[in-house]
Amino acid sequence: MASRPLRIASVNVNGIRAAYRKGMGDWLAGRDVDILAMQEVRAETEHITELLGPEWAVLHDPATAKGRAGVALASRLPAQIHRVTFGPDDFDSAGRWLEADYDVDGTLVTVVSCYVHSGAVDTPKQVEKYRFLDAFEKHLPMLAAHNPLAVVMGDFNVGHRTLDIRNWKGNQKNAGFLPEERAYLDRFVGAEDDPAYNAGAGLGWVDLGRRFSGEVDGPYTWWSQRGKAFDTDTGWRIDYQLAHAPLAEKAVAYTVDRYPAYDQRWSDHAPIVVDYAL
Repeated sequence: MASRPLRIASVNVNGIRAAYRKGMGDWLAGRDVDILAMQEVRAETEHITELLGPEWAVLHDPATAKGRAGVALASRLPAQIHRVTFGPDDFDSAGRWLEADYDVDGTLVTVVSCYVHSGAVDTPKQVEKYRFLDAFEKHLPMLAAHNPLAVVMGDFNVGHRTLDIRNWKGNQKNAGFLPEERAYLDRFVGAEDDPAYNAGAGLGWVDLGRRFSGEVDGPYTWWSQRGKAFDTDTGWRIDYQLAHAPLAEKAVAYTVDRYPAYDQRWSDHAPIVVDYAL
């Protein structure tokens, strides 16, 4: 490990068994990933370990409802601490937040696999989404206090800025791009008009996708299965690696592994891969 950066990848697999049938294993075998965060696993722990193989140590937090959501962390390094729950006592975060510490050649790195469900305007589902985002926001300072070298990654189901959604004008009243949802990311990394946006503003976290890509459309990480969305790159950037500032400074590369073609996709989300020179 010491001779090269730590490589951390994140992807909403949209069902790991289906993803493997479509080619996820080939992608993983060729990507030299050290830690893999997955969302919407929709499988039992034994399914994950069987698919990934014995070289991977797997942590899994399944959803309360069987066959729904579920987050996992797979690593070639042993996990030091495993924490799952946060929020009020009556709040069910199962299958949506999995947190672990990894010893990387003597440096402790904390990694979170996070899944924020999609929500729906004016429904209990949207209320629950806000409850989860509230708990997310409250937990970030505690996570940073636990370890400054921390990263939260996954499918947040929120596009932060107009650059993050191709058809942003038509989605301003839809879940995923509501002003109230976007305000959470303002508080995490800063609003785009803040001079310290993505450089210590807000709670001091850094959106690595925007830092590395600059002020450009996308690069998108999710495309609707309907129509020609993938072919025309009519996508959303709703998958993130949010690194706390001290870890963000160690990030040296960021890539969205966009599929070569529509029929070569193994998920409706593309993996995000980040290298950290510790």
